[in-house]
Amino acid sequence: MRVLILGADGYLGWPTALRFSVRGDDVLALDSGVKRRWEQEVGALPLFPTLDFRERAARWRDAGGAPVETVVCDLCDYPALAQVLRRWRPDAIVHFAEQPSAPFSMMSVERAVLTQTNNLVGTLNLLWGMREACPQAHLIKLGTMGQYGTPNIDIEEGFIDIEHKGRRDRLPFPSQPGSFYHLSKVHDSHNMRFACAAWGLAATDLNQGVVYGIETVETGPESEQGGSFHYDAIFGTALNRFCVQAAAESPLTIYGAGAQKRGFINICDVLDCIEIAARHPARPGEYRVFNQFTQVFSIAELADLVADSAGRLGLRTTTERLANPRSEAAEHYYNPVADGLKALGLTPRLLTPEFVETMLRAIAPHASQIDLSTIRPATRWR
Repeated sequence: MRVLILGADGYLGWPTALRFSVRGDDVLALDSGVKRRWEQEVGALPLFPTLDFRERAARWRDAGGAPVETVVCDLCDYPALAQVLRRWRPDAIVHFAEQPSAPFSMMSVERAVLTQTNNLVGTLNLLWGMREACPQAHLIKLGTMGQYGTPNIDIEEGFIDIEHKGRRDRLPFPSQPGSFYHLSKVHDSHNMRFACAAWGLAATDLNQGVVYGIETVETGPESEQGGSFHYDAIFGTALNRFCVQAAAESPLTIYGAGAQKRGFINICDVLDCIEIAARHPARPGEYRVFNQFTQVFSIAELADLVADSAGRLGLRTTTERLANPRSEAAEHYYNPVADGLKALGLTPRLLTPEFVETMLRAIAPHASQIDLSTIRPATRWR
């Protein structure tokens, strides 16, 4: 296939580009570089050094990897994006090119507007560009399980069958997003669904859980190709942050009682899901949704797992309860469905103490570079 990766310089984007390259597909990796600028602005730098976007591609080629073409382009620049689409004519488009952080979107009016402008305008430009230049392409966009919120019913995959006053219909599952970032993802989904219905485009929304892990088969533990691993309170995710705190023998910071439940997924499973979606594309005119997670944990359960694993490695670990900076239920029902990708062949990698130990061992040599001041939340919803 001819595959276009948008947001290819990131934690998920670059490993995905390498995955398709290894599989023998022609890959064009696109990024604007704006995420690195945002990281600098808020002082949230990745733990492991990452090469420049184009330098990574050059090193990959020099090491014998299939060439990955790179292009610097902002999705909010429609003429530039349309030119890329007309030239590349992709079969599949994997869309990571969005501001990915709920705390970032809640920092100020400027960053809330930036988040929604970047995400909505970029995706809307992409849909129009596909209509004009490559209507046959299959769009695979990274969504979020956070679109659903925590309703007091089972969370289905994108749609729900309802009966109302004697009539039945299949409708989009109600959205209860918890930040301006999550709201942007909801708006994206509506635009995608409409574009598929109106223009016959094909799209898959992957509503993803919280990702954890450091390397993939393609990036490898000793490779220069590693992704952007964050542990801070802005761009870091829960398990990654706990592992960094444990490696630094700093208390694991739990928001509130820690009873909040979320879906979680290994970074390697993310790549498998994206490849599965690409190999089994949606039909023309079809907008489909897969819930992309493999296990559900409460935050306190994650902290206990990390603390136990750290203890086996001789690390002294405690926990600290912080006032929850977010507006969310302290305890809630949470039973989401995730059957679609498994039916297409996903074999989940489950989170085990042994896996946590491999993360701790990988982080340990970099413990002196950990900036603990970036971990405590500075952004509050209220």
